[in-house]
Amino acid sequence: MTTTAHPLVVRARRLATELLAPQAEWVDQEGVPGSHIEAVKRSGLLGVVAPVAYGGSGAPPAVLRETAEILAGACCATWFVQTQHHTPVQTLAQSELPVRERLLGPLSRGELLSGVAYAHLRAYPHVPVRVHREADGWRFDGTVPWYTGWGLNDVMMLAGMTAAGEVLFAFTEARDQPGLRASTPLRLAALTAARTVSLDLDGLWLPEEAVALRAPYAAWAPGDRARTLNAGPAVFGIAEAALSLLDEETAGPLRSRLADVRRRAYALADHPVPQERADERLAVRAEAYEMLRTATTAAVVAGGGRSMALTSRAQRLAREGLFLLVQGQTAESREAHLRALAHGEASRSAPPQ
Repeated sequence: MTTTAHPLVVRARRLATELLAPQAEWVDQEGVPGSHIEAVKRSGLLGVVAPVAYGGSGAPPAVLRETAEILAGACCATWFVQTQHHTPVQTLAQSELPVRERLLGPLSRGELLSGVAYAHLRAYPHVPVRVHREADGWRFDGTVPWYTGWGLNDVMMLAGMTAAGEVLFAFTEARDQPGLRASTPLRLAALTAARTVSLDLDGLWLPEEAVALRAPYAAWAPGDRARTLNAGPAVFGIAEAALSLLDEETAGPLRSRLADVRRRAYALADHPVPQERADERLAVRAEAYEMLRTATTAAVVAGGGRSMALTSRAQRLAREGLFLLVQGQTAESREAHLRALAHGEASRSAPPQ
């Protein structure tokens, strides 16, 4: 079976065509509705890479990537809410702790939607969230700068650092509770619809049985770094959606270039050693962003003055492209992207020889 014919890819296309894309401009202004999340839950897409034994599909990474492209290109805000869910699923699938048996099934079957609060770990040695042993559990204190899906997620996977230099991930309900308070939703240039907040943690206590992962930071960080080296599928999904707004004379050459970058990016993503060829991965990631910028700019130009209306699909895609420039960004990826931009500007401005 080809990836395009996989049942989950077919379902993703149907969901995108019948629900997400037609309402995307409304969602951009009004927020992701609960009905969109219920539709995603029913689709089976939340279990795309979840173990079959727990109700998931156990599909290969290529299927996850293609469904992500489809959802992001149709409604990036809805994609962004649901994409958080796959990290908790994968974490539980690799865990041997009791919480696996309590939550992996409901998450794999789409009965529950999980958010994540762990990107702040990348600020190490700065520690925004501290974790201390307290009684038969753990106390969380600090601030989570970004948490997406507030009011839509059922549970969250929350991370912090212990005094011993360990990362600790634990699950709790995604709601205000003693020791956990969410800010008002953040107003952003793009994806305000995804309901992003900051979380104030002041003595949130979670029991030992809520813990999904506990490991030295030095052991956890390389795997996380590997995930941030590659170009993400949403970049290609939004770029392709932007190209669909152009006439074929303009879109054709751009689509060929996009397909080439996509092919190389996914070949690197499938490399058996995720930490190898880091410089090449970062270079291709920067190329993907350049294609995204070109595609969304072309869509805005083609739309003319109409592109300035908030109801413009081209403008929404361009703003979502800006968001993807910093989504999942690390100091390493930012520096590599800036180097690529500086090199490109230098090449264009150099006098002819």
